[in-house]
Amino acid sequence: MSGSSICPEWELVNKDEWRGVWIFIEAFEGEVNEASLQLLNPGRRIADKIKTDLVGVMLGYNIKHLVNEPIYYGAEKVIYVDDPRLSTYTPEVYAETLVALIRKYKPEILLAAGTLRGREMIPYVANTLRAGITADCTDFDVDVNTRDLIMIRPPFGATLLAHIRAPERRPQLSTVRPNVFKLPQKDTSRKGEIIEERIEIPKPRIKLISTEEVKIEEIPIEKAEIIVSGGRGLGSPDGFKLLEKLAELLGGVVAGSRKAVDAGWIPHEKQVGQTGKSVKASLYIAVGISGAAQHLFGIREAGIVVAINNDPEAPIFENADYGVVADYREVIPALIEEIMMRRSK
Repeated sequence: MSGSSICPEWELVNKDEWRGVWIFIEAFEGEVNEASLQLLNPGRRIADKIKTDLVGVMLGYNIKHLVNEPIYYGAEKVIYVDDPRLSTYTPEVYAETLVALIRKYKPEILLAAGTLRGREMIPYVANTLRAGITADCTDFDVDVNTRDLIMIRPPFGATLLAHIRAPERRPQLSTVRPNVFKLPQKDTSRKGEIIEERIEIPKPRIKLISTEEVKIEEIPIEKAEIIVSGGRGLGSPDGFKLLEKLAELLGGVVAGSRKAVDAGWIPHEKQVGQTGKSVKASLYIAVGISGAAQHLFGIREAGIVVAINNDPEAPIFENADYGVVADYREVIPALIEEIMMRRSK
């Protein structure tokens, strides 16, 4: 049975009318989200292949001082809406505003960072436009003949890669895992076209009563330069106390594998892996982590990986720059002692 007989309003669009690669650039509290700017990297590659414009799209209030940022990182154009009614984020209002822009300009591709807001808002957009969406992508390609975006993501388990396309739908929508792509080189001398749009902003159906800022004293793992990460091989949550001492000496943060999170030894926001966060630390120390495919996916952008495990057959060693086959309860205290001794000198 065809899709049109199931859902009559699902009408195929004329693909030839849709042109351009859009990147939704998050701008909140006077800052541009870095994960959004990272998408200008694959966006540039896609736009060049199908010979079209790379466009940054921004929504918010008091954001005019930020609208050149996407240009500096590689976009040709920026389309933005600056409106007091966008001062408070609500997914339906932001989504309807973005939908209005999409209907006017008809971009063939829209990428958004898989942040909390991106994962919440972009499905609203896809549902309203009756377009498909592929979430948590880690790479892209494009068919230059059909202009179909090939969205690549690992299924659960991360043992293979799924290549997904929506050949009859426009726009093609995707959310992208943060820190998978490197931030493009910033060039403040770049010039581009800035377009301010005035859109009829819908009235929200919910009202924000109050907000409370949660103070985070520690650097989030996705932004940390040094990470000491523990897995089920630690044997108990007490093992993380040793890791915390080492991380403190190195000026880093503590993270963990999915098994450590499932065991309740470390919070989910510190989980590294496919179902956690991708990290790009310059130094990643994996302690008691076997090296499952889903965890290795999360550290593929890390600089130097050091593995400490008492199992010489652990897969983590095949993906580490340095490996220590030993009991971490002997290795970590020795490392701490050596660091303290050298600093005292």
